[in-house]
Amino acid sequence: MKKAGLNAYRFSIEWARIEPEEGVFDEAEIDHYRKVIACCRENGIEPVVTLFHFTSPVWVIRKGGWECEEIVKWFRNYVDKVIQELGSDLHYIVTINEANMRLQIRMISERYRKQMQQKAAKTAAAGEDQVQVGYNLKLMMEGLKKAEEEKRSVFGTGDPKTFVSSCTEEGDLLVMKAHEAAREVIRKRYPDIQVGLSLSLHDIQSVPGGEENAKEEWDQEFLHYLPNLKDDDFIGIQNYTRAVYGADGQLPNPEGASLTQMGYEDYPEGLYHVLCRVHESFPGNLFVTENGIATDDDEARCRFLTTAISGVMKAKSEGIPVIGYTCWSLLDNFEWQKGYAMRFGLVSVDRKTMERTPKKSLHLLGSYAPEE
Repeated sequence: MKKAGLNAYRFSIEWARIEPEEGVFDEAEIDHYRKVIACCRENGIEPVVTLFHFTSPVWVIRKGGWECEEIVKWFRNYVDKVIQELGSDLHYIVTINEANMRLQIRMISERYRKQMQQKAAKTAAAGEDQVQVGYNLKLMMEGLKKAEEEKRSVFGTGDPKTFVSSCTEEGDLLVMKAHEAAREVIRKRYPDIQVGLSLSLHDIQSVPGGEENAKEEWDQEFLHYLPNLKDDDFIGIQNYTRAVYGADGQLPNPEGASLTQMGYEDYPEGLYHVLCRVHESFPGNLFVTENGIATDDDEARCRFLTTAISGVMKAKSEGIPVIGYTCWSLLDNFEWQKGYAMRFGLVSVDRKTMERTPKKSLHLLGSYAPEE
């Protein structure tokens, strides 16, 4: 990253590594992250830490997970320990990654079930490619019985309330309460740390007749969270594509559109639109904490980044307070149920040898970093 010119690196701290059992903290694992932060500092890289990125300790899920009111206390205690140990060298913290993901999954799962019930074969998979995470709904539905057996053996229930499972309205609110508790803990120990959470946001558009559907979707995806975010220092914007609505709901990808490996439309223009729209309702700083494209064609990635970052610069020129941009992702990563096939990385990884090879796109991103 230093050689490429980058000046910031967003990474996550793994709750299960830090607190493998309730109230039991692994000092060796905490020291691991201390070294990561120190390495960033030594190389002139600003560490942007995310405290929770979808995965929870097994004990949390066994005790009720993200539908249990105790999650707020559990998360607060974990965050307090991390900040006590590591907070002195941090300036930016994302408490929860894509805090609206549970609600998005519920809405898309419901849409998928309706399609299956109606035996709409041509559109049965529509929707899966609109959730901005590697989530294979079709495979999940086909393997429900085996999945339930496995869940019972691991979690003691066939319906564990993880962060990538559908939520109730109460569960959606619990995520916000956990965020607010974390924010309070961080500010108590280090008032100068900039705190926010990140949201998965589509560039929501409509065709004639779809205006109300689009309005309702934006409210679900963003607006209804505003009371919980009003005291945040920034919102982490995570955008990859757009979603277009008509009178009957979300429309499929446009015919002939360029698609990413994830199945959604290659649409880097969406980032600028989302920044503008969020700014209309949230006056604070915006931080692009995720944006990128899954493709084996690095030239396509370069084109995507050029368009997306041009949108960021345009937003800044119009007075929108965008304070940073971190691409997803530095390395080709494990993308949940879709495995290693989705290649988002600025650096390729040979999974047999673990050799890492920088791509042209890494240096392109680095070229945008401001001069010291």
